[in-house]
Amino acid sequence: MFEKILIANRGEIALRIQRACRELGIKTVVVHSEADREAKYVRLADESVCIGPAPARDSYLSMPALISAAEVTDAEAIHPGYGFLSENADFADRVEKSGFVFIGPRPESIRIMGDKVSAKQAMIAAGVPVVPGSGGALPEDDKEVQRIAAEVGYPVIIKAAGGGGGRGMRVVYTEAALLNAVAMTRTEAGAAFNNPEVYLEKFLENPRHIEIQVLADGEGEAVWLGERDCSMQRRHQKIIEEAPAPGVDRALVSRIGERCVEACRAMRYRGAGTFEFLYENGEFFFIEMNTRIQVEHTITEMITGIDLVQQQLHIAAGEPFTLRQRDIQLRGHAIECRINAEDPFKFIPSPGRISNWHTPGGPGVRMDSHVFSGYTVPPYYDSMIAKLITYGDDRHQAIMRMDIALSEMIVEGVQTNIPLHRELLQDANFVRGGTSIHYLEQKLSQRN
Repeated sequence: MFEKILIANRGEIALRIQRACRELGIKTVVVHSEADREAKYVRLADESVCIGPAPARDSYLSMPALISAAEVTDAEAIHPGYGFLSENADFADRVEKSGFVFIGPRPESIRIMGDKVSAKQAMIAAGVPVVPGSGGALPEDDKEVQRIAAEVGYPVIIKAAGGGGGRGMRVVYTEAALLNAVAMTRTEAGAAFNNPEVYLEKFLENPRHIEIQVLADGEGEAVWLGERDCSMQRRHQKIIEEAPAPGVDRALVSRIGERCVEACRAMRYRGAGTFEFLYENGEFFFIEMNTRIQVEHTITEMITGIDLVQQQLHIAAGEPFTLRQRDIQLRGHAIECRINAEDPFKFIPSPGRISNWHTPGGPGVRMDSHVFSGYTVPPYYDSMIAKLITYGDDRHQAIMRMDIALSEMIVEGVQTNIPLHRELLQDANFVRGGTSIHYLEQKLSQRN
């Protein structure tokens, strides 16, 4: 096992990784921008290095600064967390060429799965079901593009091959709007992702977002650890996640999980990863793979009892992979609410000083957060300040515990989305289970 690692991230995930390391006796080096100098995880670290000013491009996205911090502190490995450079194949490559271990997949795996076209082709080869579509990048020939769209059937969605996070997408309902949408998406994709390639898929009208968590050792062994339902989202950003997904046939989930494992074996995937699917009318359709730890990894940990971050560390250190599929037992139900410093219904960020911070407790309650009374939420980064997780013997108990926990939570000095969470937890359709990815936006539009 490593003696010392560098955590190339900030916020709650930096603290989460730090805690996993402390349990294993690993020393941690925490990097921070000038804006995060007083953060809790910086104070708790064995060593800390300021890597630049507040803007992420000058600090958390600066590869030279991160590599230099690892060099001067004699770290052996770098954990990228999620976001920032966690899915940047060039960064992973640079880390390993600089003599450090990248705690994540091999650069070539990140590169393949980061390009949505090559990812889809890899899944087709592995027998994972995908959304009907172009099967590759759209050609330049307009008539061929129109033919492909007609064959798939309207409505269709145009997606950037190098996109992610909901960016670089356009839904097209008629042939008249197709070519203009393709041209605009190509232009945006080239500017945003330095890759103008786009592809086309059938647009599913009312799907759910369900994902499969995997762990693999890079040598052909892999397991899947149940599924998560992340359908409660706004503009492709998740708000509430739960595990397992309510109302989905367990035999069907198992078949999809095994396909994901086979895909990991085929590409000799290493570390933690998540296969994301759209689910509609009893069918799963692959959309992308995230080659990192997920924000919502917590709920999988709650229902499996497996520490996913520690598993990342064991795998990266080259230790024997001892997990087998028969060892994975799902118990109970878990829900995660992302607590953001923002207006609960207008979603305008609300940075500032938190004057009073009180977190809930009780059976089955977990809080992952780097925040404390007196902490200042900086305006430079994502607005998420905490993840509140509850666990119950069944879904009803997990929901009740979450509602109680939210009612106990006190955050003063900034606005948060806690009122939205409380409203959703009492929403009859959410309580029933199985809402689509469009449900929250439709609810908000009716509310307004």
